[in-house]
Amino acid sequence: MNKTWWKESVIYQIYPRSFNDSNGDGVGDINGITEKIPYLSELGVDVIWLSPVYQSPNDDNGYDISDYRNIMDEFGTMQDFDNMLAEAHRHGIKIMMDLVVNHSSDEHAWFQESRKSKDNPYRDYYIWKKPENGEPPTNWGAAFGGSVWEYDEETGEYYLHLFSKKQPDLNWENPVLRNEVYEMMRFWLDKGIDGFRMDVINFISKDTSYPQGEVREGHKYGHGSKYYMNGPKIHDFLQEMNKEALSSYDTITVGEMPGVTVEEGKLYTGTDRKELNMVFHFEHVGLGDGQFGKWDPREWKLTQLKEIFTKWQKGLEKDGWNSLYWSNHDQPRAISRWGNDSDKYRVLSGKMIATCLHMMQGTPYIYQGEEIGMTNVKFDDINDYRDIETLNAYRDLTPDSLTHEEIFKGIHERGRDNARTPVQWDSSANAGFTTGTPWINVNPNYETINAQAVLKDEESIFYYYKKLIELRKQNEVVVYGTYDAVMEEDEQIFAYTRTLGDDQLLVICNFSDQNPVFTLPESVRYSSKELLISNLEVDENDSIDELTLQPYEARVYRLTK
Repeated sequence: MNKTWWKESVIYQIYPRSFNDSNGDGVGDINGITEKIPYLSELGVDVIWLSPVYQSPNDDNGYDISDYRNIMDEFGTMQDFDNMLAEAHRHGIKIMMDLVVNHSSDEHAWFQESRKSKDNPYRDYYIWKKPENGEPPTNWGAAFGGSVWEYDEETGEYYLHLFSKKQPDLNWENPVLRNEVYEMMRFWLDKGIDGFRMDVINFISKDTSYPQGEVREGHKYGHGSKYYMNGPKIHDFLQEMNKEALSSYDTITVGEMPGVTVEEGKLYTGTDRKELNMVFHFEHVGLGDGQFGKWDPREWKLTQLKEIFTKWQKGLEKDGWNSLYWSNHDQPRAISRWGNDSDKYRVLSGKMIATCLHMMQGTPYIYQGEEIGMTNVKFDDINDYRDIETLNAYRDLTPDSLTHEEIFKGIHERGRDNARTPVQWDSSANAGFTTGTPWINVNPNYETINAQAVLKDEESIFYYYKKLIELRKQNEVVVYGTYDAVMEEDEQIFAYTRTLGDDQLLVICNFSDQNPVFTLPESVRYSSKELLISNLEVDENDSIDELTLQPYEARVYRLTK
């Protein structure tokens, strides 16, 4: 058993713009994070994943970086960053930064030079192509709408951007560019940070023949992802990155990898591969996608969700490692997506989904506000939204593909700004996030859902998360035990066991507002049991051979054979 600190950690993601504003300008900042580190220490987390704080024109809220070695003016100074890093370390909390190197901003000095002429030394830092019969080189569609190719008048060529046209893709075929990236990574590691979450890192290797993509029904552009997801040189690049930038430090690394499979996950995270510690896959968050992806969501089944988790749990059980998450800055709020955000069941279902996730094998991620039970927001006006993906989808899909009502249903259920409304600290104006005008409106439910309220309530979701984190630290079986699914065909109950030697846990989670019956399978045998945690007051002597569950009930037992 290969024991490491990052396997035993719980990670908390901070989206700085929406976390805590210390100076009243309506934008969260680094000093605001520093103020709240004692709060995170009380929760018990081990690592902060910090979404980008680098200099950026904010076309994509910091994921378009114009200077990798400086701090965004709105967020503060490098001295502020150093103070935050020191304060986090003083509380025993590590810092994992966001590494965004599939693309930069078009305002980065490299790109400004690159577009000047075809023989500029920086030209090959990006991917430039000649027009094909006056058209873009391929028919690929960009993630935020439109073509992936943007024509540049200065040199009469197109540059590639898989996301916004202000996010030109870096050319990883160029070894000089790669060395620039590794040097920048060492700059931050030498400063004392503890690792990197790597943004769409499995996109950095492209099929350099650039074939045309399949055009799907109802879509204008071709689907080019198979030519840039998990590309031909991706493992070479990551192994080189590990050798040149990571191997001399005790780091934590996680790669965001849309389209990654379990088999590829093993290659990325295998112990002897020397690439990454873990990956983010997106199979579960894509459940219910319609013809236009998340913008016209459909019903999904619990059996589908269980199948995905079980596949990854078993697939990376012996070699590799899982990232465990319900939500992040690109996903809707966990309770609204996977639980029930009604007044009646919000807290109960929030505790249930937390139980389900935190008891699995892998490193759990908590997204800011999840621990206080924050929910999706339902703005009525498209002008209240700030997310480039949401705004472009509304522009591109209405009214020809989806009606206003249809796409707003998708935005309310799945849009990225659900996760980006400010953290609700208290019931004062703007939820205590800022004394100014927030950059995006606060969810109106902040008067009842806020950190101040949960900290006063011993039965709150905050203290339930704290207990889950404590159980993880006290029980090796939670970290290192094997996972085995129970009642796999049930559409209401998600149950599984975790086993490490003679130590076994039984996890039972009801994902419905009904009263299904849990039946212990014959394969699970015990002589005695101990209730470790439950989100309801229950009788510890209840028989688990056949157990009628309350709506959104969760229980975890230790079984003795």
